[in-house]
Amino acid sequence: MKKIITIMLAMILSVVAVFAFTGCTPAKKKLVAYTDIELTSETYAFAINKSNTDLKNSVNGILADLEESGELATIINSFFDGNATFTYTNPAAPTAANRSSYFVVGTNAYFPPFEHYEGNKLSGIDMQIASIIANELDKTLYIKDMEFDSLIPAVEIGEVDIAMAGMTVNEERLKTVDFSTGYYTSAQVITVVEGDKTFDGCVTAADVEAVLASKGKDYKIGTQNGTTGYMYSAGDEGFGYDGFKNLTTKGFTTGALAMQDLRNGKVNAVILDKQPTIMITNSMNK
Repeated sequence: MKKIITIMLAMILSVVAVFAFTGCTPAKKKLVAYTDIELTSETYAFAINKSNTDLKNSVNGILADLEESGELATIINSFFDGNATFTYTNPAAPTAANRSSYFVVGTNAYFPPFEHYEGNKLSGIDMQIASIIANELDKTLYIKDMEFDSLIPAVEIGEVDIAMAGMTVNEERLKTVDFSTGYYTSAQVITVVEGDKTFDGCVTAADVEAVLASKGKDYKIGTQNGTTGYMYSAGDEGFGYDGFKNLTTKGFTTGALAMQDLRNGKVNAVILDKQPTIMITNSMNK
């Protein structure tokens, strides 16, 4: 009898311990993005090798046709609204023998809604436009997924024909590559976790910057490596940003990873492009 009672007590204590442990596990905090406060204004375009004027002219002509017909706006809005159905499965990689028949696009496929994965298929605004360009050029589309800050060098050496990755045109990048005409205007915004009141009194970009300027090294901004958000926070003379040297800027390979660290309390805020911020925060807040 004592043995049975002992076993029963042990089982009860085990259950209590499990409930106690799970009850103490903090819930993931929701993310709050200040999308009404645009910290920058920038234009997205596609990076092309300076020597490839024929491709640049072709891409500009295709973009002009898409804009005139209204198809460009339809594509963009379909991804913003969540109604897009376009996906793309990569073919076999090009070889030295057939490389000329391929249209090789460099991207960083973790930047929704411009480029992302749907299962093992590629999707996004840029990817659908890439498919249209490849068809117009009568070439096979091959999408090469790589880290964002590797894209400009890849275009420069001809590893890819074009970089399509929600990329901002600026004077520093224009030193090494050309750009197509712009197809979308974006901005950087800041995100914090729910309950963080740091920026509640802010109305303008100057208000946010004044708050950031008051922070010390223990205040961490998360952002994506090589992007405008990183340059804006860390500072880059070539990109025209003074940055915030007083605080710490932490770079991530993707914006989603930066947001994940924000939820986990490893950074205090995230600075990222507006539409990807909306997509990522909506997904993580579900």
